[in-house]
Amino acid sequence: MEANAYYERAGDDEFVATTATSSPWDPRMQHGGPPTALIAHAVADAHPRDDVRIARVNAEFLGAIPVGRMRVRTRVARPGRRIEMIEATIEIDGRDAVTARVWRIATQPHGTIPPAATPRDPVPPLPGAMPVPSWLHFGYGDASEWRNVYGAGEAGPAAVWVRPRVPLVAGEPTRPVETVLLVADSANGISAELPMGPYLFVPPSLSVAVEREPRGEWVLLEARTALESDGIGATTFRLADEGGWLAYGTQALYVEKRA
Repeated sequence: MEANAYYERAGDDEFVATTATSSPWDPRMQHGGPPTALIAHAVADAHPRDDVRIARVNAEFLGAIPVGRMRVRTRVARPGRRIEMIEATIEIDGRDAVTARVWRIATQPHGTIPPAATPRDPVPPLPGAMPVPSWLHFGYGDASEWRNVYGAGEAGPAAVWVRPRVPLVAGEPTRPVETVLLVADSANGISAELPMGPYLFVPPSLSVAVEREPRGEWVLLEARTALESDGIGATTFRLADEGGWLAYGTQALYVEKRA
């Protein structure tokens, strides 16, 4: 049965993960995108401010993240009128499973800052509807619509447009920046340099800098992965909407041949 959301709310700070969060590595464990987006959702709910927006999220995955009941704790670690930092923790079964730091920066009226000197490179257009490739048939993969621009499903750099099919939290609106964070942790998967079947390439962390507020329901993810023969790698990526590039990030990778 398809899930109607990534999470269902179970209390003020408690949520239950659905099968839509499950990862390609193990259906009992969550993909890193949904919990990162859930942290942004919890921060906005617990610390509402109309004069700031998320500028950076650094998430640390402290081991596997089971599909199940979760508690999200947040606190303002660095208060400020113009710049603030909020710390968040996802707790599962009495264990800290994810920690994150969310930087929020106060916005100024549009036009306050002059245009940048360097022109932006164009964003590839959104392709038409495509069949879902077999490698995306797992909980998290099935919860979104994917349209390949180039590379995804093959070894090497890739770019895909992605649109979540369900809300982040059942019965609650998904903010545009939460959609971006839902997608971002897929960077190492679409740009894999090794086949996913015989190899693991797991990110223990995710860092995303967000330049502007996203618009629309589609997110473009463009990624490139580099690997070393000693089992460590790195993925770099950027994200866009149909109006242009808007966020940039990195993932460290643990790489291992499956037993």
